[in-house]
Amino acid sequence: MATIVVKQIASPIRRPAEQRATLIGLGLNKMHRTRELEDTPSIRGMVAKVSHLVEIVEEKA
Repeated sequence: MATIVVKQIASPIRRPAEQRATLIGLGLNKMHRTRELEDTPSIRGMVAKVSHLVEIVEEKA
């Protein structure tokens, strides 16, 4: 299955609780951490919700 590597690039300080919860759901909670996640529509939606806090580093097939 395809995967994506997501990196947190901004702090969740002074952000709404919903955005902090989304980061925790992605497995991110501290700056510059990365996670390799399955490339599913639900994960893509979560990344889109906090696109200003994370970046997709690479996509693996």
